[in-house]
Amino acid sequence: MTDSVADQDLLRRMRSGDAQAFTTLYRRYQAALYRYAVLRCGSEAVAADLVQEVFVGLMQDQYRFDPTLGQLQFFLFGVIRHLALKHDVQDRRYESIEPVGEDEQAEDDVMCENATPLQQLLRNEMAEELRIAIAALSSHYRDVLILFEIQELSYLEIAQICEINVGTVRSRLSRARQALAERLAAWQPSLARTA
Repeated sequence: MTDSVADQDLLRRMRSGDAQAFTTLYRRYQAALYRYAVLRCGSEAVAADLVQEVFVGLMQDQYRFDPTLGQLQFFLFGVIRHLALKHDVQDRRYESIEPVGEDEQAEDDVMCENATPLQQLLRNEMAEELRIAIAALSSHYRDVLILFEIQELSYLEIAQICEINVGTVRSRLSRARQALAERLAAWQPSLARTA
């Protein structure tokens, strides 16, 4: 059974009240949607709310998924993207990136345990600067960049999610990379030292 067929069956069962089907779909897609939403919105709380809204809407049949038009995964990315855009309109301000919590800090320390204190500090500062630089991008650039670089989706998949053509995906990705390169240019000497 392909994932697409399995997703359709799980979706049907979930809407009939099967809690196990909901749990399976949630576990399958929650992490990727959350990662996208955190980078897209710059807030863990907003990202968690958006993911919850996606799954509640999916469970209540609020969102009409048509399997003939594509895979459930890409449909869900499209839904969360639209919710994020709606959040942008309602909010009309960009919140600052939340500071790294203790649990996240401990995870970063494990990943860098062989690094010197200076290297760890520089990596943490570079990661924070990268998060800030991504948050500063226009939403249409941010969407494409996150979906391509972090979620590792193809141009065609991103075009479907963002409802744009492939050429626009390419140009937006190029512009997003250029904007990040300009913003992070000051870090180039640091990157060479810590490598």
